[in-house]
Amino acid sequence: MRVKLSLALSLCLFLTAEAQAQAPAAADDMAYCAQLSALYRRYLGNTGEGRTFPDVAAATAMSECERGNTASGIPVLEKKLRDARFTLPKRG
Repeated sequence: MRVKLSLALSLCLFLTAEAQAQAPAAADDMAYCAQLSALYRRYLGNTGEGRTFPDVAAATAMSECERGNTASGIPVLEKKLRDARFTLPKRG
């Protein structure tokens, strides 16, 4: 019984430490995704005539960023900005 309790406690401690180690990286990814979204919205999000024509892929990527799914949003926004010849912001 003590062995099982010891193993369960060790697993809980390991998972807690792992989650704490990933938290700063997730926060960095969220901040980076927000920067990419802001750049896209500011420079590529409108036509200059007061009308906007939504790019569905970019809109979806920005939505994914807002939901915390940065792994899905970041690559799309990076590509859109690079294709428009933007220099990407520094990451983390």
